[in-house]
Order: sequence, then C-alpha cells, then structure tokens
Amino acid sequence: MAKNETTSPTNIHHLPYADATRSVRHIFVRDYVVDAQIGVWEHEKDTHQKVRISVDLSVQEDTAHNDQLGNVVCYNDIVLNIQKIISAGHINLVETLAEKIADMALEDMRVIGARVKVEKLEAVEGAASVGVEIERHKHP
Repeated sequence: MAKNETTSPTNIHHLPYADATRSVRHIFVRDYVVDAQIGVWEHEKDTHQKVRISVDLSVQEDTAHNDQLGNVVCYNDIVLNIQKIISAGHINLVETLAEKIADMALEDMRVIGARVKVEKLEAVEGAASVGVEIERHKHP
C-alpha cells in the first residue's frame, strides 16, 4: 500500500543487518542449541528441554576495529551471556527468553538493533520447532 496523507506512520522500523551507507555491521549467532528450563506447563517445570536460539545484531561502526577483539561486539560474549540468562533459572515463556536476550544485547552501546529467535525443539510432536522471533532497537 502506498503511503499517503491519510495513512498513519508506522512505529515498526526493520533494521538492515549490515548497511555500509550507515556504517552498520552485522554480528550473528545462528542455531545455538542449549538445554533450558522453560515452559508454562506442569510437565515442563522440573525438566530441561532443547531450545535453538539465533541472534542478529545491527552494530554501529563508530571506530576502526584495528584487528582487536575489544573493538568489536564479540559473538562469544553473546553466547556466554545467553548461558547466564538460561542458568539463572526457570523461564515460563519463549517470549520472555527472547526479550531477556534482546535486552542483554542492547546493553552494549554499539548495538542499535537486535533480532532474536527462540525455538523449542521438543514441545510439539510432529513439529520441528515452535517459538517466537522478536526485533528490538534503540530509540534515538
């Protein structure tokens, strides 16, 4: 639909993963599989189940990285922080886990946007996965 004066502007802004014109780099972790205590059903309360997590970050390139790890958003740090979130205890909803991961990623000043996908791999018989994907970004 073409935008005209009668349509209201949307507050959804899909971020490009990488964009040279805006000096944005794309950092990602794909298909990270880990056991988590997650779920709202009684049979999920005292057990672990496999979840698959993918994280895509839009990162502002303010400085040259100069081949130094400290000058970039490190994907290993993202994984370690996901592990901390999961090890903190039971989470009811995949939506909550996705939000916690997005919030963690956005704490880094260089990260301007985060897309997080959380899939439960064993929740529904016959389905490869079920879950949620969210996108969050910093407001200017």
